[in-house]
Amino acid sequence: MTDAKEFLQRLDDAAQRTEAALDRLLASEPLRGEIARPARLLAAMRYASLGGGKRLRPFLAIESARLFGVEGEWPLRVGCALEMVHCYSLAHDDLPAMDDDDLRRGRPTTHKAFDEATAILAGDGLLTYAFDVLADEATHADAQARAKLVLALARAAGLGGMVGGQALDLEAESAARSLSQEEILTLQAMKTGALLRFAVDAGAILGHASAAETQALSRYGAALGAAFQVADDILDAAGDTAALGKRAGKDAERGKATLVSLLGLDGAIARRDRLVEEAIAALDATGFGPATQVLKDAAVFVAARKN
Repeated sequence: MTDAKEFLQRLDDAAQRTEAALDRLLASEPLRGEIARPARLLAAMRYASLGGGKRLRPFLAIESARLFGVEGEWPLRVGCALEMVHCYSLAHDDLPAMDDDDLRRGRPTTHKAFDEATAILAGDGLLTYAFDVLADEATHADAQARAKLVLALARAAGLGGMVGGQALDLEAESAARSLSQEEILTLQAMKTGALLRFAVDAGAILGHASAAETQALSRYGAALGAAFQVADDILDAAGDTAALGKRAGKDAERGKATLVSLLGLDGAIARRDRLVEEAIAALDATGFGPATQVLKDAAVFVAARKN
């Protein structure tokens, strides 16, 4: 296992690099082909995406690409595009029509800091810009690789991924019956797991991975994403608002379908730990040996996190 201090330093380094790159991408100067960047909308997009978060998704993209010797701007830009999609989803999920949250990362949610219409437009802007970033030649010299990245993120973020998962989550709140374990797992794989899996899939795309390497990394990403969501459910049930930076206990308040409600806290913890083991085993199948240690540590970190 990597020294804990070293792992956290690499995570923090990726977060700082992502923050700086997002800051540059969300500058006031229009890009070629843009007409103008409205100041208030830009401010809301920056508010929604800058100044917080562990940047786990960009970190996973960066470290996955590193397995193939791909470093620098390419994986960083992919990480920024992914973070834009993630942050747009948070801005929209926090709206009164969705999860109705006032607090995110220890500060007012985007619609509270601005207004609901601006929060919706900020999310729209971040989502659209993410694909702009991926399609740009600066993200990869190979047009086919860029097209694969665009397609993979669209599939992970859209109807059959994150957006579809959010729809299932909202439906479950008013359903006449509780969801089965299989239904909860499908919902969570879509809503949360799909973007985390994309992060490692993106590293494989950037590095022109073999089919076997791609499959092993995708299995890792799927197990990691599932572990992340179970850990999130556990934190919501057992954590506190101050530590989380968002309202604790909201899943139970809204009657959300989680593995904690189905399996109990101990059962959910046991499943989380099994998923971490699955993620680590998937990395062993990549053939990269010790080079995967940081990604193994990421799986352990996901399970042990406090916020």
